[in-house]
Amino acid sequence: MTTNTRAAEIGVSSIGKDFGSFTALDSISLTIGRGEFLTLLGPSGSGKTTFLMLLAGFEIPTRGTMTLDGAPMTDVPAEKRGFGMVFQGYALFPHMTVSQNIAFPLQLQKRSASQIRARVAEIIEMVGLGGHAHKRPNALSGGQQQRVALARALACEPPVMLLDEPFSALDKNLRGQMQDEVRRLHRETGTTFVFVTHDQSEALALSSRVAIFEAGKLQQLAPPREVYERPENRFVAEFLGDINLLPLSNPTRDGEMLTGQFGGRTLRAPGHEDGHTLAIRPEYMRLGHSAPDSGNAIPATVIDLTYLGADTRIDLTGPDGTAITLTHPTDDLPPGIAPGSDIWASWPEQKGFLL
Repeated sequence: MTTNTRAAEIGVSSIGKDFGSFTALDSISLTIGRGEFLTLLGPSGSGKTTFLMLLAGFEIPTRGTMTLDGAPMTDVPAEKRGFGMVFQGYALFPHMTVSQNIAFPLQLQKRSASQIRARVAEIIEMVGLGGHAHKRPNALSGGQQQRVALARALACEPPVMLLDEPFSALDKNLRGQMQDEVRRLHRETGTTFVFVTHDQSEALALSSRVAIFEAGKLQQLAPPREVYERPENRFVAEFLGDINLLPLSNPTRDGEMLTGQFGGRTLRAPGHEDGHTLAIRPEYMRLGHSAPDSGNAIPATVIDLTYLGADTRIDLTGPDGTAITLTHPTDDLPPGIAPGSDIWASWPEQKGFLL
């Protein structure tokens, strides 16, 4: 099995895209590292797919420049970029077998028949389609069709792989299997992957970095743990999973910590920037019948409990009627907790962040 040594670096400088009077992308600048797995994440209409189409060469930017390994790429047509592309709808040739679909781009490159046979056999094994080479797409499952699309895109050992929400049509279990498959293929090939999704958990699980888009702007670009645990703004914090937002009064700086008041309690959170809202992910909060000796804690009343298996979701109302949600291990719930119970919600100071 071969590893792609052609993986490329893409530079994007002040790229913008207008459709008439509508600005779909506004001054995007970033570098996609050689061999990295970058996920473009955001809600519908955020600009992520438009950005992918610009990388592919299917759209031309209104302004700004792009480079491929330092060479100008902005005006290079799509067919000359040599990128692999996997579409949401697979886009397989229905009259061709698996082998023929995979061989097609190699034939366009005018490789010899023996080279094509060897590469097709290698890539079929790589994506786990041994025994299916003779079948046509209508004889394959959705997951198998997606593997063919991946194999066809990887066959030419492209410097960059572009994937446009490739798993959106798959059910949950199959989607998880294909995520594992793509992660493995990225690791084994070493190709630069750029992946579009609106699924937050998918982005966090697959990526070396995540680029979060909203309203045509790049809101944050960072590794998954950083965007989740240290979002740069309120949009990123609320978009990536559940979040509890507690307004602080009289915030003051205390070295690396910021201290403020909420519901008569003094709360602390790390941060170099001053902020008036303390944010905390639900999974970092714990419940008890009394306040702990250290860390942050607030009194609350239980509104509802939802059993989720290993965890239970608890809806609370805190001081001043603030709605709070947390997830707690089901086997470790405080005894007697029920709707109407008075309880304390606590969390480590280092797990909160300021917005």
